[in-house]
Amino acid sequence: MDRAVIERRLETLVTENRFTIAVVFPAVGALLLVGSAEGWVPEPFAFQPTLILFGTAVMRLPLIVGVLPLLDRRAAIGLLGLTGYAYGIELIGVHTGLPYGEFAYLIELGPMLFDAVPLGLPVFFFPLVLNSYLLVLLLAGDGARSTPVRLGGTLGTVLAMDLVLDPGAVGLGFWTYATAGAYYGVPATNYFGWILSGAISVWIFDRVLHTERLLDRLGDCAFMLDDLVSFVILWGGVNLYFGHLLPAGVALALGLGLLATDRFDFAVRPTGLLKLGLDRR
Repeated sequence: MDRAVIERRLETLVTENRFTIAVVFPAVGALLLVGSAEGWVPEPFAFQPTLILFGTAVMRLPLIVGVLPLLDRRAAIGLLGLTGYAYGIELIGVHTGLPYGEFAYLIELGPMLFDAVPLGLPVFFFPLVLNSYLLVLLLAGDGARSTPVRLGGTLGTVLAMDLVLDPGAVGLGFWTYATAGAYYGVPATNYFGWILSGAISVWIFDRVLHTERLLDRLGDCAFMLDDLVSFVILWGGVNLYFGHLLPAGVALALGLGLLATDRFDFAVRPTGLLKLGLDRR
């Protein structure tokens, strides 16, 4: 079976299950995570590592399938290098407190590398950068062809996503900081660290992904940003539960930013399986 056939089958799989992937999975995930944190979910299902990694991978599927046709040798090598960088800076962070501030994982998010960081880290980390990059390409219009616009806009969006993610993760008990910060327990050092690690990651993505091809693919692939829908539902919901109104508001702003592209709507259309209508206008 050649690559083109595999890609078409994966696209069909995602297209026919969009509502399930982009709405049901994150909604159920938010309930399970909050239930685990509050002791409502019994063992062995509370914060079950394999279940967390599987659910995350499913929600990432639209993004993975959307980008897959663009992965040539150069992009693959770049992503391998970025993977090594992500593991390296996370291991340094856990053991030295640099650049994010001293922190520790309290819950195993799937298998752990060296008993320190999640082996599935790229599945958790890469989409934050790539979703931000794609959203900026859509919002910037012709400005997306400007490197400063792409890089600056993406880095700002990555920071916005972490303003949502970290308070929710701390509330759930995923990880904790040695010195709690004023922003829902997250110290400012975490965001300075994200500026560093995010800037390098954004630069690598920008170098290995051909902008024109990515813009064409983004125009043709209706589900390419469904993972951002999942992010808004999951982490917006978690933050709302814990009363983190500012992070929930940032999540809402990200969702409104997606709607502002005038490419997406949220009509549920019962054709076969329930689908999330995110159709190009």
